[in-house]
Amino acid sequence: MSDHGKVLVIDDEPQIRHFLRISLSSQGFEVAEASTGQQGLALLNAQPTAFALVLLDLGLPDMDGQQVLATLRKRSAIPVIVVSVRGHEAEKVHALDNGANDYVTKPFGIQELLARIRALLRRQVPQRHPQRYQQAGLILDTAAYQITLNGRDIHLTPKEFAVLAQLMANAGRIVTQTQLLRDIWGPSHREDTHYLRIVVSKLRQKLSDDSQFPTLIQTEPGIGYRLYIEPGHEDTTL
Repeated sequence: MSDHGKVLVIDDEPQIRHFLRISLSSQGFEVAEASTGQQGLALLNAQPTAFALVLLDLGLPDMDGQQVLATLRKRSAIPVIVVSVRGHEAEKVHALDNGANDYVTKPFGIQELLARIRALLRRQVPQRHPQRYQQAGLILDTAAYQITLNGRDIHLTPKEFAVLAQLMANAGRIVTQTQLLRDIWGPSHREDTHYLRIVVSKLRQKLSDDSQFPTLIQTEPGIGYRLYIEPGHEDTTL
C-alpha cells in the first residue's frame, strides 16, 4: 500500500521509467508504467480511480502524447504533468490547452519534479464550484462580488475580477492566455492578448504587485499566468 497514491508513468524510455520508479517509490508513491500511449490509456480505462497522477511523455512510439492527453481529458480530470524534451513555447501552450496541469522539460531535476507533484496533489479537491478563495492577505468572494487585500476593499472591473477569479481557482498552476481569453472575452478573442496584458497590468497595480518584479501574478512568457502560492501556505477554498 502506497502512502501518497499511485502514479502512472507513460514514457517509452526504460531508463526514464526506471529512474522515476526509484525516485517516486522512495517518496512513498506506488508506480505503474506504460511504454506506449495506447497502453497508458488502457490502464487508465481499466482502473479509472486507481491513479492519483499521470506523468506523460509526448514522444511516444505509437501516438503523439498530445493525442493521449486530449483523449484522456475526454474521460477523466486526473492530474497530468507532461515531462518532455520538447521545450518550445507552442508545445507547452498546446499541452496546457489540452488539459495538462503542468509541464516539465527534460532533462529535469528530480527534486523540482517531486515538488511539483506534491503541490499538484495538495491542490486536488472534489469537483464543485467554490465561492471564496483566500491566499495570504488576499480574499476573493465570488458570491458577494467582493475582494479585500489586508482588510482593505479593492474595486475591480468585471474583467479584472473574472481574470483574478480564474487565476485564484487555479492557484499555483499556469492558466494559458488562450484559456483566459476564450473563457472571459469569448472564442473570437483568443488572439487578443493585448486585452489580457492590460487587465493583468491593472490588477498588479491595484494589488500592489510590483509590475517590474511581480510576485503575486507571475508571467510565464508566451504561455500565460500563474498566481503565486507561498510554499507551505497553500490557498484555501471555503
